[in-house]
Amino acid sequence: MITHPAFSVEPWAITEEGVHLEVLAQSESVFALSNGHIGLRGNLDEGEPSGLPGTYLNAFYETRPLPYAEAGYGYPEDGQTVVNVTNGKLIRLLVDDEPLDIRYGEVLHHTRTLDLRTGLLTRQVCWRSPSGREVEVRSIRLVSFVQRSVAAIRYEVRGHDGAPLRVVAQSALTANEPGPPRSADPRAAEVLAAPLMAEEQELHHARAVLVHRTRQSGLRMAAGMDHLIDGPDRTVTVSDIAPDLARVLVSCELPPDGSLTLTKYLAYGWSSRRSLPSVRDQVDAALASANRAGWDQLVSRQHEYLDDFWERADVEIDGDGELQQAVRFGLFHTLQAGARAEQRAIPAKGLTGPGYDGHVFWDTESFVLPVLTYTAPHAAADALRWRHSTLRLACERGKQLGLEGSAFPWRTIRGQECSAYWPAGTAAFHINADIADAVLRYLRATGDEEFGRGAGLELLVETARLWRSLGHHDAAGVFHIDGVTGPDEYSALVDDNVYTNLMAERNLRNAAELASRHAAEAAALGVDDEEIAAWRDAAAAMHVPYDERLGVHPQDADFLNHAVPDFSTFEYPLLLHMPYFQLYQQQVVKQPDLVMALMSRGDRFTADQKARDFAYYEAITVRDSSLSACVQAVVAAEVGHLELAYDYFGEAALMDLADLEHNTRDGLHMASLAGAWIAAVVGFGGARDSRRGMMFRPRLPAALARLCFRFMWRGRRLRVEVRHPQVTYELLEGEPVDIFHGDERVRLAEGAPQTRHWTPPVPGPEPVQPPGRAPARRRQR
Repeated sequence: MITHPAFSVEPWAITEEGVHLEVLAQSESVFALSNGHIGLRGNLDEGEPSGLPGTYLNAFYETRPLPYAEAGYGYPEDGQTVVNVTNGKLIRLLVDDEPLDIRYGEVLHHTRTLDLRTGLLTRQVCWRSPSGREVEVRSIRLVSFVQRSVAAIRYEVRGHDGAPLRVVAQSALTANEPGPPRSADPRAAEVLAAPLMAEEQELHHARAVLVHRTRQSGLRMAAGMDHLIDGPDRTVTVSDIAPDLARVLVSCELPPDGSLTLTKYLAYGWSSRRSLPSVRDQVDAALASANRAGWDQLVSRQHEYLDDFWERADVEIDGDGELQQAVRFGLFHTLQAGARAEQRAIPAKGLTGPGYDGHVFWDTESFVLPVLTYTAPHAAADALRWRHSTLRLACERGKQLGLEGSAFPWRTIRGQECSAYWPAGTAAFHINADIADAVLRYLRATGDEEFGRGAGLELLVETARLWRSLGHHDAAGVFHIDGVTGPDEYSALVDDNVYTNLMAERNLRNAAELASRHAAEAAALGVDDEEIAAWRDAAAAMHVPYDERLGVHPQDADFLNHAVPDFSTFEYPLLLHMPYFQLYQQQVVKQPDLVMALMSRGDRFTADQKARDFAYYEAITVRDSSLSACVQAVVAAEVGHLELAYDYFGEAALMDLADLEHNTRDGLHMASLAGAWIAAVVGFGGARDSRRGMMFRPRLPAALARLCFRFMWRGRRLRVEVRHPQVTYELLEGEPVDIFHGDERVRLAEGAPQTRHWTPPVPGPEPVQPPGRAPARRRQR
């Protein structure tokens, strides 16, 4: 598999020089633009060539039957797949009757740049046609953070050879684009053939709207375009429309010093309930609003929105320009995934590609929301409110499984379980505790009492009910949770998975506390003192296995009894080369599970236990998941292996820019992009939220001279700057607040930064990875 050869290293931009068709699909993912509602892959303006065409609306999906050779009770019947909706990015160009196509003629210059400060994707191409005519095209694309339903393109054409030039620009809306053939990789998406049925078409000169409906899920969408055209005298514009295609054609003859400029406004909307006129009129109104704002205002407001984001969220790194770029790239795409999702899910690929069928997993609550909670808390709240909106479905699923409370789906778009494989799907009940944990984190970081006594309380109550009914007290009173799957997908249906048990324990304990605090609201949910006491009893009696002989925590009750394989014989990723039943029989870990517990529930482990556990599981973790590196970076830093943590930091941050999993073509890995922030802020910044407040135990690898990060905490803006061997804490905006440097309480007020010294942790046992699975070294040790 070829990785991208051409992204230049810049602190605030991703630039691709030249044409690299062999990695075109990867570039399309990297250059994708989104606001959480609309997603436009970074396809070329002319539409061809393309690696994977894609335009997406959050939560707009088609259903399909899930096939089973042998069905069983409780198996989900239908899957959900994200739809490649009507494509409004297309602007084709004919140069003296020859189509601009970079596969033909000669590309004299080709550059694409994603500016992380402005949110603009800029393309500049100079092309010589097969007949020798030269043309220069400059396009700028944006998906508005401010106007949720709007995207826009500025497309400018100039002659390049000093002679008059005949050009025709064809701007289009097209539905039911053909996609690539079905991939054998289970991480890719199902292929849907023509999922959109035409309902209405509307054409008024240079404005067009197409309305479609999905065949099975019955969702309705509308896509519209409008244009401002600035060209030489005798520029002619014509338009036409069909059920799946609307076109505006602009033809002119460019004088040697002349240009043709199209400003194309796009609008999208969808609904599962509203009528055709309502959805169509929503798009018409969005187009009118875009026209009123104009291109310059859309651009300036985009810049202002991002200025505000970077002022509260930026991470600065001195000593590694590649990581500086990658961390900001990750933050930008994490923001894009959720900024205007507004009570819809944040999929594992965001809206950058169709990978995993556009599903949301536990990744959202465990990796993406920690970043948004401290940098864009409104987006985190919206994501949690989306989960709350699916609570009825989760409780129905729990009832179907014979359980009380909520059984949230392992993978979904709308809220129904879409995993056809029970052991690595529904059995991963830990997602319920992950959702509860995201609620707790949000409440601690924001103090949002309205959310806490409303949606937050209900989510904690129903997830606590699940654990109380799923687990049991043994004869000695110890509480066990059996037959579940933890984060490690190479183990399944185990008893007393440590991560699951500890996260459930926190869920139960905090549900009891929140229900007691909001007694009236809890009573309305049917919670009484007896139920609260049962949650507290289960939490206090939760079993956490420990192996005295090896001095480590087993991943689950029986894990250390499994065979240790010969890793030198493996071909990776194992999920594509080995049957799952063999994986389940061995001590081989796909992604951190026990080590995830060390990060998420570090309060339940001693420093010595963390060091010993980390060393043991490093030797059997093969990192076949993009979720691995950031977790290993955090724990490696905490147990004193700072250079190893630095290596894992690099892997998490560069997951997509370097295409390390060889599937960036299907969309970006949102959890790993967010994980770069986690590795920096939680790993090296040592940031932890606690009942007392924000706590920091900073440390830096030798290669990094400085780490500085900004974040939000209870309406305040703070800044932490780590250097060797000191750290400075600063309150940038807001009322005075206490934070903790280690165990020392530090009072922060505006204009009075506080500096403290830090010492690196004493390294634990030296970890060794399976053969060939160590992270790439960022420097010689």
